[in-house]
This record gives sequence, C-alpha cells and structure tokens, in this order.
Amino acid sequence: MAKYKSLFNVEGTLGEVTFYKGKDGYYIRSKGGVSKDRILKDPAFARTRENLSEFGNTATSGKQLRHAINALLSDAKDAKVTSRLTKILSLVKNEDITSARGQRSVAIGLANTTGKSLLKGFNFNKNATLDSVLQAQYSLDTLSGEVVINNLIPNQQLAAPIGATHVSLSTSFLNLDLDNDVKDLQTSPIVNLPLNGLAITVTLTPPAPAIGPGFNFYFLKVAFFQDMNGIQYPLNNGAFNALQLIEVL
Repeated sequence: MAKYKSLFNVEGTLGEVTFYKGKDGYYIRSKGGVSKDRILKDPAFARTRENLSEFGNTATSGKQLRHAINALLSDAKDAKVTSRLTKILSLVKNEDITSARGQRSVAIGLANTTGKSLLKGFNFNKNATLDSVLQAQYSLDTLSGEVVINNLIPNQQLAAPIGATHVSLSTSFLNLDLDNDVKDLQTSPIVNLPLNGLAITVTLTPPAPAIGPGFNFYFLKVAFFQDMNGIQYPLNNGAFNALQLIEVL
C-alpha cells in the first residue's frame, strides 16, 4: 500500500490498481484478493469463515448497545467509538469458553466476571473520559440505578472546558437482552448546576429500575454548557462531554 499524491483526488479502480480515501489522505493498492465464493465454500478458509461469523456477532452486539443508548450518545461520543467498542466486545466474546469456534458470542462472554470487567468503565468519548472530567466520588445503587455524588463542588471537582458556565449530570439504567435485542432504558431527570464553589449533593434517580432478562448496564453522563442571555448552549457539539459505562451486571 502506498500513499497517493496528486493534484486530483481519485477514488475507484483503474485496471489492476485501486485508489481509495483513508483517514490521512488518498492511498493506492493493487487489485486482487480471494473471491467471496471461495471464502464461503473452500475448506481451506474454514478458519476465515469462523472468524467472520464471530466478528459479525461482535459487531451486532456493539450496534445493539449503541442503539439502546442513542439518546445519550448524541452529544457524548468520539469519531471512533464504534470501532473501539467492537474491539472491547471482541475481547468479551473471547471469554465465551463453552461455544464451538465460530459460534462464540458476546452474550455468553459477558455472563462471566472477566467479560463484565472488560466492558466496565468503557468511555464513549475518549476525548473526555469520566475519570478526567469528574474528580469526585460517587455511589451506585444497582437495584434502582440511583447515583449519588456527595458534596460536589462544581468549580473544583469538574474539569470544565474554557467558556463553560453550567454542567448537567444524569444517569441511565439499561437492561439489554443481546440474544433477542430487547431493551429497557431508564434515564434520571437531568440535574443542571452552575459552575460555582457551592457544595451540593447530587442525587440522580431513574424513574424506575430497568427490567428484562438481559444484562444490566449503568451509565453516568456529564455535559457542559455556556449560558448566554439566559439560554444554555452546548460547547463544541459535545466534544467535552463524558459518558461512561460505570457498571455491568
């Protein structure tokens, strides 16, 4: 593979050469590879088919989780969250030690302690991780999904971006059945605070516990705003907002 430099940006195939756009510019590579039909039928590609099957399951599980919390993700994610989540879920899938090769799944891998620990603490915005944004201790009630932050001093315990005047905090409790793609998401009312030096205990309580036969996921979100003439505007499309999966059960 070589990088392509020209006055013209070209994408597509020309003879035996393919031009395509990557993250850092335009690239060129030779045309070729194994046909799809051979990969699907040739015994020599059995391992490849198994890997593809497991990758498909992993990608689907990631999509299910992202779609279940789409409302939370809209302003608290980075550009590579999909690939980062897929990478972690692939490790979770590897914790499925009961299924045959090619049939291992995220759902079974997540059923054991190691699988859960791999996913716990995942930050959906790597540019604003929760631990770097919120420097205060919090407690989680896993039965109700309630999160309590005692004696939070906003201008001391929140790493607010320049220009921010207010912060919003919320928690969400999700039950997600990966096998059947059935979900129940319960999100607490948002607590909005000025970034001042007054200590306050923040209690974030979902309206009801999430129910269902799936796994329980707990999220904590911090979002920053700038007040201008009584209206709060989000900063830089959520680039400074944190959303973390704080627990998996």
